[in-house]
Amino acid sequence: MSETPEAPARLGIEPPLGLRTAGLPDVDLGAVVAEQEDPLIFATVSGAHLYGFPSRDSDVDLRGVHLLPAAALVGLHEPDETRTRMWDRDGLEMDLVTHDLRKFARLLLRRNGYVLEQLLSPLVVHTTEAHQELIALAPGLLTAHHAHHYRGFATTQWRLFEKTGELKPLLYTLRVLLTGIHLMAGGRVQPHLPTLVSEVEAPAYVPELIAAKEAAEHGAAGEVVDPARLRTDIEALHVRLDAAQAATALPDAPGARDALHDLIVRTRLGRPSADR
Repeated sequence: MSETPEAPARLGIEPPLGLRTAGLPDVDLGAVVAEQEDPLIFATVSGAHLYGFPSRDSDVDLRGVHLLPAAALVGLHEPDETRTRMWDRDGLEMDLVTHDLRKFARLLLRRNGYVLEQLLSPLVVHTTEAHQELIALAPGLLTAHHAHHYRGFATTQWRLFEKTGELKPLLYTLRVLLTGIHLMAGGRVQPHLPTLVSEVEAPAYVPELIAAKEAAEHGAAGEVVDPARLRTDIEALHVRLDAAQAATALPDAPGARDALHDLIVRTRLGRPSADR
């Protein structure tokens, strides 16, 4: 496994944890990369381990980008632009989702905060020069409209929390709202909830919720904080996200589209970059 937390740090993402200290189980994630049909541009850990609230039995969410050969894109057959695999390895549930480089780039241009977090995750299982180039382009992909992604994700997770009362969707709701506020205010992607609560004003009970989820994946949030207070706090965070978006210095549109196009072409055809 190769760890490269330095690159995400250049974008203002403080690597909160390394692979060995992020609560990940003792499993050879590099072997998973080696098993893939096509070469991977990168593979990182996402999900609860990246967000800073894994439970003892949390599965391992691997996300990344694969590179289809050019021949797979010019014929009649539909290429596997997205590949999803779920399996058990030594009693551990593994989840791997990868997109072809071109599709991943399209998702980046659609102001999708989720794929940005995957790209910039400091929990790096596999990296390449193309991965580092993508990371360098990331600042030019940030826009004010990323707030819509985080607002929508929070709404979905809050609805799930209202149905289940469980800690997991509540923590997801809090995490994405705080990530959105942090991004709009400072132009940096920070998905790690324990770090967020030290950098952004957040409800005081968040660390208690994290500790409770560590002990029980499907524990009830009502045992930690009153549901009525939660609703008030979540509504207040939505208001703050709206205000942060209105005041943000981030642009309306991504500025790195042409550079991203060039990277895809060069990588697919095996050509070096102009500065090498």
